[in-house]
Amino acid sequence: MIAFLAKLERFEDLATECDLIAGRQADGSKRELYLRLGAHYRQLACDMRSVIATVDAAA
Repeated sequence: MIAFLAKLERFEDLATECDLIAGRQADGSKRELYLRLGAHYRQLACDMRSVIATVDAAA
């Protein structure tokens, strides 16, 4: 379970970092890339929350 929580925290941190990087980009294509990447990490975090909830429910 600790590994799942660590991954969840990492995905959330990466999403935040991508958003910060996107905000500093002058190039629109790079900004869009980091925004899409941040959205992907947020989706992974959401999926990880579902996994954690499933494991908690099974225990």
